[in-house]
Amino acid sequence: MNFPLPSRAPALARSSRVPSVLRRCATIACWLLAATHAVPALAEEPTLDRWPAQRADDTAALQRGARLFVNYCLNCHSANQMRWNRLHDIGLDDAQIKSELIFGNQKVGDTMTVTMAPRDAKAWFGKAPPDLSVIIRARNTEEHKGTDYVYTLLRSFYRDRSTLTGWNNAVYPNIAMPNILWQRQGPRVATLTRVEYEEHPAADGKGAPQRELMQVQSVFDADGYAQVTRHALEQGTPGTTVSFAPADPKAAAALDDEVADLVAYLNWMSEPGAAQRYRIGVWVMGYMFIFVLLARWLNRVYWRDIK
Repeated sequence: MNFPLPSRAPALARSSRVPSVLRRCATIACWLLAATHAVPALAEEPTLDRWPAQRADDTAALQRGARLFVNYCLNCHSANQMRWNRLHDIGLDDAQIKSELIFGNQKVGDTMTVTMAPRDAKAWFGKAPPDLSVIIRARNTEEHKGTDYVYTLLRSFYRDRSTLTGWNNAVYPNIAMPNILWQRQGPRVATLTRVEYEEHPAADGKGAPQRELMQVQSVFDADGYAQVTRHALEQGTPGTTVSFAPADPKAAAALDDEVADLVAYLNWMSEPGAAQRYRIGVWVMGYMFIFVLLARWLNRVYWRDIK
């Protein structure tokens, strides 16, 4: 007598789905891996100048940076996580804050806000200017420090008639922000030299495309008009270099010094309690060191008579 065997179709169906699911997961993982490896190849890391880090402990530099921030940055950018009275930490009292830094009816206990609405800013500039409370920390990456990035960015503007604002930036191409310090810097000529590979179709139209190393040099005059030249290179390394020729070198050098003060203030504003935290950290590490020595000594005393 033949007995009907129990159906195994559902189990087989479930087992047949497993390889397909694994294949899909493997395919997605390969796509993600390829994407993560492709992004750094497309983005070229700019060469950044070193910000003079000694300005971080210079009270006078922090005060000068605060004045520059209020006069040039706080018109569009806010600092909603910073209160005016926190400037006491860099040696300013309430009278100085009110008379020299606050424009309008804000109080010393208020946060550093702007009257420009984000909606209007987006309509005028294409995007709302970011809040600068922690901009230095936000720009910290494994490749560079946030201070170096902002320091180089603010000194890399040049005239470019092809953009909406009439300005461009070597560190942040097609930036929506204009050069707010151009009057202090003075006019200058910018030379951008880009070395890259270009592909050209084969002469017979059938073979593989040929790669040729090209140098493209764009010279932007003080009014923003560009003169572009191209020529082939026999050897070289792909990349972009930028050089500036200011009309007034003394004014340009003075602006570099002022930008260093401004970055010092932005760095302090990103973490006003950093100096105090470092001081406390030294005492904590000293306490831990003494505690470890005492613990080792007590351990030897307790166990010296035990075999």
